[in-house]
Amino acid sequence: MSNYFSPEGGLPPQTQLLTDRAVVKEAYTVIPKGVLRDIVTSNLPGWTNTRAWIIARPIAGFATTFSQLIVEVAPGGGSEKPEAEAGVEGVLFLTKGTLTLTLDGEIHHLAAGGYAYLAAGSNWKVSNDSARGGGGGDGDGDSAGEAASFQWIRKAYEPLDGYTAKSFVTRDQDVEPRPMPGTNGAWATTRFVDPDDLAHDMHVNIVTFQPGASIPFAETHVMEHGLFVLEGKAVYRLNDDWVEVEAGDFMWLRAFCPQACYAGGPGNFRYLLYKDVNRQIRLTH
Repeated sequence: MSNYFSPEGGLPPQTQLLTDRAVVKEAYTVIPKGVLRDIVTSNLPGWTNTRAWIIARPIAGFATTFSQLIVEVAPGGGSEKPEAEAGVEGVLFLTKGTLTLTLDGEIHHLAAGGYAYLAAGSNWKVSNDSARGGGGGDGDGDSAGEAASFQWIRKAYEPLDGYTAKSFVTRDQDVEPRPMPGTNGAWATTRFVDPDDLAHDMHVNIVTFQPGASIPFAETHVMEHGLFVLEGKAVYRLNDDWVEVEAGDFMWLRAFCPQACYAGGPGNFRYLLYKDVNRQIRLTH
């Protein structure tokens, strides 16, 4: 069973040095877990007993296709209408606690590892019912009275004639990782959507490296990335820098930023990965 990092906020002591690993550059940004503090959270309209760390949003000249939030919902909190934009699709990935998701009239009880794809225009709502002893039906264990934490990735859906993306709910634990060719399973990807399904214009997967495994070339491609480290540590190549990252860190890459990594061990290195896919480049509007 994997462990997933969730921020807890708080403030460091006045004695702590200011030096940290946070960096913003032309091709990438690193937001380390140590800066996910109380004073940088936001309230979300339409949500109760909830706070969010907004870790990515479209910025001209950088990454423009998606937003990503870490959302913490206290017991009794949630939203009856979380998504205000009809043309926006989303993915929820639960890292802590339990959450009740009502999706197009069907109730799902998500626990850590729970994954939901929310098609644009779908009718959904979420609540943390743990204070009443609810939750846990689709996951492992019970966490009554505990805050729920999840990654929320949002993207404006690009329709394609003849294809329709449909909502679904699954779990990390129920999807078999696919090993990359020639790696003997040391590098594998948990793919929640078939890569050949053109209905989907984004993929949100989990990438797993065993200790010592690597991306053995500098990936340089059009897809933008959001990488939230769920577990472990590694040295990541970002443009022309090698950067140490660990569970709780977020890497935000614009298109064509060269990237590679070495997993540092002693356990697996895993991250939740967003990328935009399966659409022609728009040259007119």
